[in-house]
Amino acid sequence: MDAKLADIVRAAAAQARRKARAFDASSSKDALPWAVVEAFDAEVRGHVERDRRIEEERDRVLIAAVNFAETPPDEGEEVVEAARNALIDAIDYLEQAVLRFGIVNRQGARLGYGEAGQAVTAKT
Repeated sequence: MDAKLADIVRAAAAQARRKARAFDASSSKDALPWAVVEAFDAEVRGHVERDRRIEEERDRVLIAAVNFAETPPDEGEEVVEAARNALIDAIDYLEQAVLRFGIVNRQGARLGYGEAGQAVTAKT
């Protein structure tokens, strides 16, 4: 059985994807990277055991968000959409990393997100 945290991970990823899709050139470029990881950091990161694979995927999201935010709109719609899609792909990989490798920690267990030491998703 999946830990309750799995649903929270999916919701955080969905929120990040919405923010990536809604971003446009008039938005704050500096705010985008932190906006896309905001829900993940607040709702997920402190409730799973530290794992370098998850942290590397989070870093990848931040890098992709910076690259997307810094893509000049005058480079053309194809370039902008490619950068946006790279960010969305990075968010997807972060979601999958947490679902695959995440282990509920004690803090997550205290909040009712699963048992301490339980995998975020059941291995099949």
